[in-house]
Amino acid sequence: MKFFIDTANLDQIKEAQSLGILDGVTTNPSLMAKEGITGQDNIIAHYKAICDIVEGDVSAEVIATDFEGMIAEGEALAALHPQIVVKIPMILEGIKAIKYFSDKGIKTNCTLVFSSGQALLAAKAGATYVSPFIGRLDDVSTDGLQLIEDIRNIYDNYDYTTEILAASVRHTMHVIDCAHIGADVMTGPLSAIVGLAKHPLTDIGLAKFLADHKKGN
Repeated sequence: MKFFIDTANLDQIKEAQSLGILDGVTTNPSLMAKEGITGQDNIIAHYKAICDIVEGDVSAEVIATDFEGMIAEGEALAALHPQIVVKIPMILEGIKAIKYFSDKGIKTNCTLVFSSGQALLAAKAGATYVSPFIGRLDDVSTDGLQLIEDIRNIYDNYDYTTEILAASVRHTMHVIDCAHIGADVMTGPLSAIVGLAKHPLTDIGLAKFLADHKKGN
């Protein structure tokens, strides 16, 4: 499973990168705004800064919702850096754009996916990644993990190469559950990644080892 961090915070990206297990970054307009990154020039510069930190794919989202607009924005984003993946919303115009980019060899991430039917369309259009938002589904009393399982089954039935990128991951159990199901990628906050390393028995055991070592010296 690939680990992506879902943030625009450069310090958090650097911390995740320092662990040696980070495979990429996902961002969106909300995450950019959270960091006070506004204005197209500043956003472009921020994407470049992220690409300078990580070695893997960096999803950069288009704002346009019409085909021509998405193509213009997507081509400009893809030209910024080889690591950029153009993030396209799951709408009919977006499916057209994904097909266009797929034919051009430009990587895409189909975002705001909430059903297996949407994921099937994205795969048919040639999306590199499909991003089902499991946390947001959980928020409305719908099983987000079941959606991951449904998409996994469909993709395996037909050998689609589109990777399932479990998005809106909220905590460590989301990560573990997605790994059990077979999601190709998870993207979530730094806390969900570092939380995997934590266990009280590890802390207790280490404290005992250190105490016993100290006794012997």
